[in-house]
Amino acid sequence: MPVAPLKELVDEALAKGYAVPAINIVDELSLRAVVDAAVELRSPLIVQTSVKTVKSVGRDVLKAMFDATVGPEPVPVALHLDHCPDREVISSCLAAGWNSVLFDASALPVEENQRQTVEVVAEARRYGAHVEGEIEGITGVEDGVGSDTVSERQSLEVATRFVETTGVDVFAPAIGNAHGIYRSTPELDSQRITDLVAATGIPMALHGGSGLTPEQFRDLIGRGCAKVNISTALKVAYMKSSLEHLEQARAQDKWDPPTLFRNIHAAVKAMAAEYIEIFGSGGHSGSPSGGHA
Repeated sequence: MPVAPLKELVDEALAKGYAVPAINIVDELSLRAVVDAAVELRSPLIVQTSVKTVKSVGRDVLKAMFDATVGPEPVPVALHLDHCPDREVISSCLAAGWNSVLFDASALPVEENQRQTVEVVAEARRYGAHVEGEIEGITGVEDGVGSDTVSERQSLEVATRFVETTGVDVFAPAIGNAHGIYRSTPELDSQRITDLVAATGIPMALHGGSGLTPEQFRDLIGRGCAKVNISTALKVAYMKSSLEHLEQARAQDKWDPPTLFRNIHAAVKAMAAEYIEIFGSGGHSGSPSGGHA
């Protein structure tokens, strides 16, 4: 199936009360695993790439991997560039076929952020692509982007004006969420999601999803978070499964890379399937299939 428009995926999710999992992949193995989970459960999916992954794997290699993996499958999948403050990287990825970007200018004053986001939206539209906007930095550093400093939360009026002026398709507010691993259950300003959706009419994106409880997810999704980002959970599943297998390999002095790859695939696929169930996106697209082992 061709790359799916992000706006269509999240607008339908908002209307029907579920969320599309937006999962940051790091390589071909993790890409295959999350797509297999989506195919098996008939869920729409947003495959996300960080700027770090684009630079380490290579833009053209990533896009070729995406096309080869997603093209034959029956579920709609969007390709999204996550948290990118670099306009040149955004232009490069849009030209290569990414059909959604998060222009993260949250470090700039709101007025300058707004001015540049208008330009990014206009550029994206020329490619038929969509844009996620952000005016408040989400606490925590992810793949080299972000800050541990808690940014000032803008008023509902400022956020609404930003959305209306820029024409972004999705908005990522700060509600007490954070990137990385939570050390305790976060207290979230859930009402802000309700207020923003009512004021703007567009879906909200929830960042810092790894580590929230199923109850927190379902509450926020019910309020209008139609795109939920998962990054840390994939890295944990990927690395822990690798570590467990390698420790066993060392103990047994048996070194078989394909077995390692199968273990990683199984762990990442199971992680993705768990979030698909929590987000309620299963069964909302495509036809059943077993995916790939």
